[in-house]
Amino acid sequence: MKLWSIEGNTQRLDGGSMFGNAPRAMWSKWMRPDEANRIPLATRALLATPLNGRTVLFETGIGAFFEPKLRERYAVGGDGHVLLDSLREAGFGHEDIDVVVLSHLHFDHAGGLLSAWEEGKAAELLFPNATFVIGREQWERARDPHPRDRASYIPELLPLLEASGRVELVDGERTPALGDAVRFHWSHGHTPGMMLAEILGPELRDDGHHGGVVFCADLVPGLPWVHVPITMGYDRCAETLIDEKQAFLEDKLARGVHLFFTHDPDCALARVEHDDRGRFTGTHHVARLQARPLAPGLSPGEHL
Repeated sequence: MKLWSIEGNTQRLDGGSMFGNAPRAMWSKWMRPDEANRIPLATRALLATPLNGRTVLFETGIGAFFEPKLRERYAVGGDGHVLLDSLREAGFGHEDIDVVVLSHLHFDHAGGLLSAWEEGKAAELLFPNATFVIGREQWERARDPHPRDRASYIPELLPLLEASGRVELVDGERTPALGDAVRFHWSHGHTPGMMLAEILGPELRDDGHHGGVVFCADLVPGLPWVHVPITMGYDRCAETLIDEKQAFLEDKLARGVHLFFTHDPDCALARVEHDDRGRFTGTHHVARLQARPLAPGLSPGEHL
């Protein structure tokens, strides 16, 4: 099996919102804000093939579905639908994807499912041959969002997904489309039923030890958020998220599972370790994955 990091359209969001109660004097050292106090963010997907005999895309980024006013508001970068261009660069079309796994349905994670905006034309659902794997609780949240996060969802997306007849809702650790190749972890501090997909290492799969890669979604959006107390203002419950992150990182450290970041502008993959003060930190940074094997026997002391 090989892995690719697939870049999507970028965005810029308010740094204060992205770093919760961390002071600007601290977070501005990690990510330099622009004149509008916004920081640069990737919306990066992960492609894996063959995975359970299929070509699987984990998330689709923000895409290019926004009309110009909203595209400007969120400082969406890149010409056209960058995710599709990145897939082609890797040798794939969106028609080649068998499974799309969505951690949650906020627009910067699921917007790439839709065609690029064209005036006077309704958005179309891309990935015509894919099964869409989504957590059931998150699906229900998107169907009836809370006023606090209603703006994070795409109203036209769920009807298109339902009409496709290719939605697979997940309740537990496994789903039929991915079999035993992927294990799901669950988080509720950012949004209800956020699903964190772990591609299990090819060796010692039965007992879960050593290797593998986990898509961290918005539990750990990038390297600065590996530090457990750092949360986002967009999180629905910071204390819940911190507790979830602590347990999540302890588990990944113990089993040598690598972290894949969707929003870090410079780092796609890292290994989790403890620093000299006992805090979690990301090491062995990898900016890009390009047909990178998930090698058998990968140990916690190695990196992809």
